[in-house]
Parts: sequence; structure tokens; C-alpha cells
Amino acid sequence: MSAPVRVGTRRSLLATTQAGQVADLIRTRLGRETELVEITTDGDRSQAAGTPITDVPASNTGVFVGALRDALLDGRVDVAVHSLKDLPTAPAAGITLAAVPEREDPRDVVVARDGLTLGELPVGSRVGTGSPRRAAQLHALGLGLEIVGVRGNVDSRVRMVHDGTVDAVILARAGLARIDRLAEVTEVLDPLQMLPAPGQGALGVECRSDDALATELAGLDDPRSRAAVQAERAVLATLEGGCSAPIGALADVVEGDDGDELWVRAVALSLDGALSVRMSASGATADAIGVGNRLASDMLADGAGQLDPPAADPATDEPPEVQP
Repeated sequence: MSAPVRVGTRRSLLATTQAGQVADLIRTRLGRETELVEITTDGDRSQAAGTPITDVPASNTGVFVGALRDALLDGRVDVAVHSLKDLPTAPAAGITLAAVPEREDPRDVVVARDGLTLGELPVGSRVGTGSPRRAAQLHALGLGLEIVGVRGNVDSRVRMVHDGTVDAVILARAGLARIDRLAEVTEVLDPLQMLPAPGQGALGVECRSDDALATELAGLDDPRSRAAVQAERAVLATLEGGCSAPIGALADVVEGDDGDELWVRAVALSLDGALSVRMSASGATADAIGVGNRLASDMLADGAGQLDPPAADPATDEPPEVQP
């Protein structure tokens, strides 16, 4: 009998829930037994010691992805599960993105006091987010809201609304759905108001490139979800080469006369939301990366590279949830 597939995860509720979903897929679709292996990251240890995540000596994305990838490469786990929006766009040596399972709804949501929507919040209301992308798009809406930087896991952010620290927070719908907290949502934001982070709502299942398990894990892949996130991440990768502004992107797969097609929307903004370059493009799902690259190149030609430089890495929408 083959050994159980060891699925690496961070120890937070959201991370273990996501890893558990992938483990279930491995059992039901591949017929393999699994076990979850919790990996403590530098970010988790710093939070436990009371160190703000902004003081951790690494990029926010690297703090949370690096430890899982190290566990893969040194053989402690066979599979690593990530929120795909947290993965750097550059490939990692020795590691393969083996599967992108069916994606959750990628939109952002509002959790606000008194059941309010974003437009119903009074001028001056305090809205919490740790994401430059969300902050810039909130500013661009011109609602007169005060944007407050927040950190922490989903529970701690929602608690900030309940205890009156802020009037609302903006979160990813997918995370709330996975931990069964959708009842907290007071509004689902239309992408016309707020484009999500590239890859938001999708999971990335990684394994070692030289592991035969990669072929089996391909059975967990959802072709439409993979095409959509490939296009979005291609937008991000190309813009990173000439643009340091907050970036949002969303690709939808639609049925065309000759099969599935992609419709990709993207935006790059100044931090204050006053300036933006917003474009869309379409093409075949088989050319997802090319569609994303061309869209981003057009945005750069239209001035996306001249937006004001932010203080944060544009590849990091916000750090993954951390322990309180």
C-alpha cells in the first residue's frame, strides 16, 4: 500500500481548511490516502512573538510561501497548498504548479456594521483593509471614506467591525466561503467597482517537479480556472516589469462560437486612486498567457508605468491571514 500523500499547510483556520479541501480531492479523485502536515512560517512565529508582519525581514509573500516550498523541497511534505494570489509570478526552481482546482467566486465583499453596503456608509466611515489594491479602488470610488490599514485573520478583521474599531472591512469572498462565514457579508462588490487580485479565489497545488505525483495531481486541475488565472497572472507579471502601482485583474471564461474564450479586465492605479489605467482584452483560452501579456503591454503603453510609485510590492495584494 502506498504511503499517504503529505499535504503541507500553514496552521491558520483558512489555510488548513483549504488544504483539507485539496486533501479530500486527492482521496476522492485519485484514491490516495492523505495527511495534513502543519508548517509554521516565519510570519506565524513573528505574530506569536508580537512582531508586526510589516517588521518581518522578508517580502510579505515570501514569508508565507517560502516555508511551504522549503518543506516541499526538503521532503517533509509531498504537496503544498497556497492561495494562488499569494504565489509570486516567477517560477520556483524544482517546483511545479501541478493543479488549479475549480475556483471559488473571486470577488471582494464588504462586512459592515448595521448591514450596510459600501454606498450606504456615511462620509468619514472607517473602512479597514491591508491591501493597496483595495485601498486605491476605494479611493477611486470617491465615497469620502477613511481607509484604515488592518492585519490579522478573518475572525480578527470581522471582530474589528463588531467591536467598533472600524465601520467596515473588505475581504475576499472566497476565504469567507471556505470557513463558512458568508453570513457576515453585507455586500458582494461588483468587479466594476473593485477588481480582485490576480488569482484571487483560486488555490495553487504545488509539488516537486521530479515527483511522479505531479502527473496524478493534474487530475485535480480545472481547465477553465487554470486558464483564467494564467491570464491574470500574466497581466501581473508583465506589469511588474514596468509598473509599480496596485493592480487588479479578472478573467472570465465565456462560450464562443469556436469554443471557450477569455475576457480579461485589468486596472493599475495610483495609491490615492486619482489616476488609473483600465483596459480589457479577449482571446482563446489556449492562449491565456498571451492574452494577459498583450493586455498588460497595452496598459504600459497607455501610461501604467507612469503612475506614482507605491510603498508596497505590487505583487502582494495583502499578506495571507496571520494568527492573532
